[in-house]
Amino acid sequence: MTPTAQIAKHVRDVHFGGNWTFSNLKDTLKDVSWQQAITQVHSFNTIAVLTYHVNYFVDAALKVLQGGPLDSKDIYSFDHPPIRSAEDWQKLQDKVWADAEKFAALIEQLPESRLWEDFTDKKYGNYYRNFHGIIEHMHYHLGQIALIKKILLSEDKTNK
Repeated sequence: MTPTAQIAKHVRDVHFGGNWTFSNLKDTLKDVSWQQAITQVHSFNTIAVLTYHVNYFVDAALKVLQGGPLDSKDIYSFDHPPIRSAEDWQKLQDKVWADAEKFAALIEQLPESRLWEDFTDKKYGNYYRNFHGIIEHMHYHLGQIALIKKILLSEDKTNK
């Protein structure tokens, strides 16, 4: 397996399953209702905010791989569209799954030599660093999402 194919596999695994942690975003979100997704737990970000946030960086890198500029700003990475219904929540998830697959497919197509080139600007490091950073970032917030979900489910049981 080429290095780019391996990185693409990691992107798919953290989104859809198959990694050795047995934890992935799609399975974690599959039974989260839109109301749970927007429920504030303590001072934590909501599941919806974290879902949008992790995809914000996938979307930004995807645009670069499609030939566009890197025009994302960290300050906007938590500003998701309002979730007011199951349809809104599903629309966000559908975008996450579609972006993940497009991102992985474009990574697979990259020549290996491109991994060591600057990601739009030297200050951002190379493509390899950015791709792995996105995967690491996803795992970090996936853990948060899983914990928030457990808290919500335990609160639901105690309130019944």
